[in-house]
Amino acid sequence: MKSDSHYFDEIVNIIERLRAPDGCPWDRKQTLETLRTPITEEAYELADAITKNNIDEIKEEAGDLLLQVVFVASLAKEKNYFDIQDVVRTICDKLIRRHPHVFGNVDAKDADEVLRNWEKIKAQERKEKHESTSILSGIPDGLPPLLKANRIQGKVAHVGFDWPKNETKPLFDKLDEEIQELKDASNENNPEHIEEELGDVLFMTVNLARRLKVDPDAALNKVCEKFKKRFEFMEKSAQAEGKNISDYTLDELDKFWDKAKLTEK
Repeated sequence: MKSDSHYFDEIVNIIERLRAPDGCPWDRKQTLETLRTPITEEAYELADAITKNNIDEIKEEAGDLLLQVVFVASLAKEKNYFDIQDVVRTICDKLIRRHPHVFGNVDAKDADEVLRNWEKIKAQERKEKHESTSILSGIPDGLPPLLKANRIQGKVAHVGFDWPKNETKPLFDKLDEEIQELKDASNENNPEHIEEELGDVLFMTVNLARRLKVDPDAALNKVCEKFKKRFEFMEKSAQAEGKNISDYTLDELDKFWDKAKLTEK
């Protein structure tokens, strides 16, 4: 039986073989820049497999994402930047450094305190590197906006800038306020103002989701899938009558929609 370390060595060797002069032409063409898209795609595919709770897919997609990490390290090794051992050592050192309540003598009574300590340690690390010490500086600019909003709110909450603990009414009240401001902007018919106020509504909705301990990205994805299934039911219903869905009035389509909802029950 192969040891776990042997399997890890094997994937590193496979990538290096693919990158060899007599290896795979496609793999030899790849650069750090060309890997950006597949890295993003593989991360989303793994997240999708987790959402579907498909264990076989999770295993496969986790491997695909691991492949991208090893590929990056292999390309970096060719340029004498770093290798996979450096990657592993760096993350191991970081985990130990950022968990002083486990590997040191710091006390942390709950997860919230762990996160507060984590942010303090990160701030100190950035200071030592002469980087911005803002807790928001590490959030990638290219992060999807829904995820970015959730990350921003979560990070500022770690340092105490948050709504009253264990309360939801203030958040619902604020959401109502933002919706009213959006209505007012809509009545003004000012496109820039409408965009701004709609952004405030979305940002506040994400804040409410965080307080309700709901992943806003997962919640939105589920409702998209629900809508998709209902609309596909409507299309099949129209086809069964020998028509195209665009042949119906809105009232008739609403009846199809109601039937689609009933099939879910």
